[in-house]
Amino acid sequence: MRKLMQAIRPSLTALSRSSLYIAGAGIIAMTVIVGWQVFARYVLNDSPSWSEPLSLYLMSWFIMLGAAVGVRESVHLGLDILRYSMPVSVQKTMDLVSLGLVTLFGIAMAYYGVLLAKGTWTATIPVLGWPGGVDFFPLIVGGAMIALFAAERFIDVALGEEIAAHTDVAEVV
Repeated sequence: MRKLMQAIRPSLTALSRSSLYIAGAGIIAMTVIVGWQVFARYVLNDSPSWSEPLSLYLMSWFIMLGAAVGVRESVHLGLDILRYSMPVSVQKTMDLVSLGLVTLFGIAMAYYGVLLAKGTWTATIPVLGWPGGVDFFPLIVGGAMIALFAAERFIDVALGEEIAAHTDVAEVV
């Protein structure tokens, strides 16, 4: 299992890094769109109708991508006082249970996102003209990435390699 993880870690690192860059580009694009909307509304007196739904769509993308990278880098908030008061073997068990649940949660997000996308595909987002199911793509991709990164961390904890495994993206950003 260690060799498999060593083999796939560069790909997971690249996926994580590219997700951060895409999320950053999404934040910039959303800021430009909202800025244009404010300028058009108050200066040109002609607010574009597409700006709000598009900026919300971009926001859902960078939130889900950022959340997935947060799972990989273990930077989400947590209440660790109980964990650190336990023996190391219990801490490891708590980490494994937690990461197992996060993996299942990510799988559920992706699965139900697919169901929601299928169920709303025939509807149309009025202003953008896109199929309604497109709204759930960030949920599907984000859920799959959360599951993937949580499973990676689960394996790292199980192998006892969780300390140095995920410092690469944080150092780049």
